[in-house]
Amino acid sequence: MRATEILHRPDPTTGLETVRRAVEDACTRAGRDPRSVTLVAASKTVPAEVLERTVEAGLSVFGENRVQEAKAKWPPLRERFPALELHLIGPLQSNKAREAVALFDVIHSVDRPGLCEALARQSERQGRRPRLFVQVNTGAEPQKAGVLPDDADAFLTTCRQSYGLDVVGLMCIPPAGAPPEPHFELLASIAARNGLAGLSMGMSTDFAEAIACGATHVRVGSAIFGSRPPARGGAV
Repeated sequence: MRATEILHRPDPTTGLETVRRAVEDACTRAGRDPRSVTLVAASKTVPAEVLERTVEAGLSVFGENRVQEAKAKWPPLRERFPALELHLIGPLQSNKAREAVALFDVIHSVDRPGLCEALARQSERQGRRPRLFVQVNTGAEPQKAGVLPDDADAFLTTCRQSYGLDVVGLMCIPPAGAPPEPHFELLASIAARNGLAGLSMGMSTDFAEAIACGATHVRVGSAIFGSRPPARGGAV
């Protein structure tokens, strides 16, 4: 089953079950254990009452694109469901680092020294160290965030040696309309030579391809929650 066949599901519990089966199928084809892939439910613009139903259906890992939206809806849910794990999968401004460190368990969008400095400072102040993914702009798109592939090795060294950050992997978003596999393979090669196990890659339309290329985290929104309009200011 291809991911494009499971869009536009109105019931998130139905969408979740279908995505889970698709992840298992993709892992089987790739000769991988399904437990090696974390499904991150991309919950941008999804209201709290819908998220609650998804949590009750057994999903515990969610990804938000914006700090302010996450602050508004997740603290009450996390009080009720303390085992939830929250990921920031959208861009992070340095001036939001304090809130991000306090709220998120994993941050997927580290991409510049100024943000590294802010995250390191806040981690020390709060005694909390979210796991971090460095975002790589595999398509070298000028409008997109992320470290350029040729700069990734040096940036990872800076993250580790200059700031002492807990970098566990890499993240990418392939260019829209382009075959995703070359971008996933490039990300995997950069991770391998830097001793990183985590690969955050693959979304609703290409997570099966990402799993075949070694993804450890797939960020799936529309295939679970159905298509929804982008938030004000455009999609992230």
